[in-house]
Order: sequence, then C-alpha cells, then structure tokens
Amino acid sequence: MLNMLASFAEFELDLRHERQREGIDKAKAEGRYKGRKPSVPVDQVKALHAEGIGPAEIARRLNVGRASVYRAIAS
Repeated sequence: MLNMLASFAEFELDLRHERQREGIDKAKAEGRYKGRKPSVPVDQVKALHAEGIGPAEIARRLNVGRASVYRAIAS
C-alpha cells in the first residue's frame, strides 16, 4: 500500500514539474521570463583580468566569490 502511495506522489510531482517547465518555456518565448539578474559585473571582471590581475584579487576587489570570477572569465 505504501509503495503505491509513493508511486502516485512521484507521478504527481512529475506532472507538476512538467507544467512548471511548460509555463517557464512559454514565458521565455513571450519575453517575460528573464531569470536572475547577474550578481557579478562580467565586464569589470574581464577588464581586471586583461590587466593581469589574478582571480583571487579580482574577487576581493569586487566582493564576489572566486568561482564567480572564474565563470565570468570563461563566458
């Protein structure tokens, strides 16, 4: 009995995720879904990197995480 209830719950969860994905895709197509605003000034990161400043120092100067600096440099 418990396995059957778990199966129904998982099925409902999958349906909900599917509906949510459809809604997000529709909103993106209509230009209403932009996502999260960037928290790292990518242009500043790239400019500092071009000056030869290392990722750790860039992170300290801009008060962001070092991993964020690496992602900005890679983009």
